[in-house]
Amino acid sequence: MTDFVAALGQRTLFGLQGVGRAVLLMARLLAGVPAALRRPRLIIEQVYAVGVLSMVIIVVSSLFVGMVLALQGYYTLVDFGAAESVGTLVALSLVRELGPVVTALLFAGRAGSSLTAEVGLMKATEQLSSMEMMAVDPEKRILVPRFIASFVSVPLLAAVFSAVGVLGGYLVAVGMIGIDAGSFWSNMQASVTVRDDILNGVIKSVAFGFVAGWIALHKGYEAEPTSLGVSRATTMGVVHASLVVLGLDFLLTALMFD
Repeated sequence: MTDFVAALGQRTLFGLQGVGRAVLLMARLLAGVPAALRRPRLIIEQVYAVGVLSMVIIVVSSLFVGMVLALQGYYTLVDFGAAESVGTLVALSLVRELGPVVTALLFAGRAGSSLTAEVGLMKATEQLSSMEMMAVDPEKRILVPRFIASFVSVPLLAAVFSAVGVLGGYLVAVGMIGIDAGSFWSNMQASVTVRDDILNGVIKSVAFGFVAGWIALHKGYEAEPTSLGVSRATTMGVVHASLVVLGLDFLLTALMFD
């Protein structure tokens, strides 16, 4: 029993130390943002790497998500005589929830894992140590531009996800089911508001981009400098980022729609 309590306490302390290092890293990343903004080329390169190269999976996923929403929504609403409200269902589902959340999860799986593996390999091959020997701060040179790129890319990708998802819902609702196109768009425009729906979705996507980039970089920076350590850090980065995004989504939703 004593050994069990001791092991539990040790793991708890280890977890708290990890959280503390992550918070300190976040503070250093935020402190390095002004200097990084004076070198926009590095940020643009990372926006292309984590944002533009993620467009394919975002567009394809959003198209099918919108199509499924329209199909399932129609089969549910038609029983209540509200089939014309499919556009409203698709738009609100995407803008409020699925757009920011699914985008963040896809970003964590595609770009977040790439960031963790890249930084972890730099640490394993002593590239970060070499920068320190040349009086170059690896956090400001490597981590901060990637953090800013994640923060910028996720809201833009979420906007693309929602727009393409609505288009996918339109193709199914109007082209396949036969709902009137005017009813589809007019009901959607009458129900979706900028303040209560679109703005809340933007706030969520900004928070998710912050969290996803921060966790991915922290896991890579703290990875053991071995191939096994990098692989474990990559896996844990995706898992932790996904769980934090889902938990944060619940908290933000409870605050926004209280």
